[in-house]
Amino acid sequence: MIVVSRLSKTTRSQNIIWGNNRTISSACCLIGEGPIAFDYNSECLADISMHLYPPVNCLFAFLSMYSSVPYFLQPPAKYLLPEVSINDYGKNCVVIDLDETLVHSSFKPISNADFIVPVEIDGTVHQVYVLKRPHVDEFLQKMGELFECVLFTASLAKYADPVADLLDQWGVFRARLFRESCVFHRGNYVKDLSRLGRELNKVIIVDNSPASYIFHPENAVPVQSWFDDLTDTELLDLLPLFEGLSKETDVYTMLQSLRAR
Repeated sequence: MIVVSRLSKTTRSQNIIWGNNRTISSACCLIGEGPIAFDYNSECLADISMHLYPPVNCLFAFLSMYSSVPYFLQPPAKYLLPEVSINDYGKNCVVIDLDETLVHSSFKPISNADFIVPVEIDGTVHQVYVLKRPHVDEFLQKMGELFECVLFTASLAKYADPVADLLDQWGVFRARLFRESCVFHRGNYVKDLSRLGRELNKVIIVDNSPASYIFHPENAVPVQSWFDDLTDTELLDLLPLFEGLSKETDVYTMLQSLRAR
């Protein structure tokens, strides 16, 4: 989900951060949701995967390939989210992506960066420059009033957690889920909503990458990928839709009508 910067294979020591739809040179794999980093490069996947992927993702991949029951049909042994808090009781749950949905990040210096986050990779500290999408503050504050909000990103926690600390000044995100909570399925990190521990007809996912919600497309509110357009108004434009969804006891009907447009 995040195109940080196009790094050559000779800079692989910097690439271990992002995920879907990225190149694989070692610092890229920290952020995002594709096979491993921002610009997908299959040559690098094999030699990084064993030391990068958590063992649980290897198990998921094994089950998906060899089990007689597809992984996404198997009930989770443990849910990803805790019990709903008293303050959020009765609210629908919104799962919100980070990179290219709320922010854009880069290893390349950005003069107008909102945040600069130091990230240690293989013993070396790298600076990650983060731009906030226009109207993200207003969007998050309103969403926090309407929903139980969960940050769910395919990025690694070492990058995404400090970014979320800086971005979410209001405690909007009741929980934060990172790459280890995704399912590695057919080359992508997928956010399996059935593992959250919430009724699916009360769950919405907001994400710029369709690969991230391939198991539950009927729960998605797609957004355009954002990089640096300061005139962008998509988050602001979506608020009336979410105000309506917050009142639904079953979100599928409204989301189906959205897809039919």
